[in-house]
Amino acid sequence: MGRSASGSRISAPKAGRAAAERAFMRRALALARRGWGRTAPNPMVGAVVVRDGRVVGEGWHAHYGGPHAEVAALHAAGAKARGATVYVTLEPCAHLGKVPPCTDALIAAGVRRVVCATRDPNPVAARGAAKLRRAGIAVEFGLEEDGARELNAPFFAAHERPGQPWVVLKLALSADGAVAERGRARVKLTGPRADREVHRMRAGVDAIAIGIGTAVADDPMLTVRHGRKPRIPPVRVVFDHRARIARRLLLVATAREVPTVVIAARPGQRSEHSLFRNGVEVLRARGIRSSLQVLASHGVHSVLVEGGPTLARAFLRARAVDRIVIFQSPRRLGAGALAAFDDASLLDRYRVVARRRFGPDMMTTYDPRLPRD
Repeated sequence: MGRSASGSRISAPKAGRAAAERAFMRRALALARRGWGRTAPNPMVGAVVVRDGRVVGEGWHAHYGGPHAEVAALHAAGAKARGATVYVTLEPCAHLGKVPPCTDALIAAGVRRVVCATRDPNPVAARGAAKLRRAGIAVEFGLEEDGARELNAPFFAAHERPGQPWVVLKLALSADGAVAERGRARVKLTGPRADREVHRMRAGVDAIAIGIGTAVADDPMLTVRHGRKPRIPPVRVVFDHRARIARRLLLVATAREVPTVVIAARPGQRSEHSLFRNGVEVLRARGIRSSLQVLASHGVHSVLVEGGPTLARAFLRARAVDRIVIFQSPRRLGAGALAAFDDASLLDRYRVVARRRFGPDMMTTYDPRLPRD
């Protein structure tokens, strides 16, 4: 939950106070990521306690129902928290939930100042800043705010646009922009390092979605099998217009072990009953937008779309994608290969949010809502 980093110095004398404060907040964001897949429906939060330019305590929200980041960091700092500045990635909560309010712990510890990356969008948990200020503690907002909101994007989306889950579209492409060789069996494009990152991504969402074509062609499990297991396994979602998914497929065969949903516009009655007997829930919806609304009503606030080009195009046409994550392999598939997008220049229009290499494969994250500069 937290560990002391007493005596460690992050700030560089030449960088000045502003650069040092950014470094402290970035450290808090790095700590927050340790809660990946374990805190939902709560956000991931990290906190760093700094006194006289030195880190005297660190903490993060490690799991749902456990101590919040500020409490863990204050515990690590002990008496050194008095008069200190606390850098926290989200406005401290002011309500009694599964744990006491973080604001009470900060006030009791005697901290002098609290620097928050961003405000809490949850009206139940918000108003922590006002409570701290009434107690004479200085509160500031906005430091590394973009990074804090990106880290907990599904949490912010759930409160700021209810009924519209946060959607990440993931595709593996060849160097020449294709997903498979036309008319041939599935091609493995990415290596083990990229595969492990995909499993890490799965652990951080409420649902993983594919189309019926991918379900039939690949017969996937859509589970988290590498890295740290999520607190709650993501729901497996199959877009299947008539709900005719074969009972022999792994998604159906293991539906009593891992929650599995089929979204169908016109499910046949016999098929629906058969799937129900096998543990599969059939939800009725027409179109991508209405399907997402139905999923949101069932507690799904984030979706990782792993289907092939057909489902990807449907989500993009519906303007229902918040992030596009492309794993690009150095391998080329050549002429006649199945292209990922109708327009080969599509990705060139979008702003790049992040880029990272996993072995020979390059992962690029795009924001399709923002044009490239």
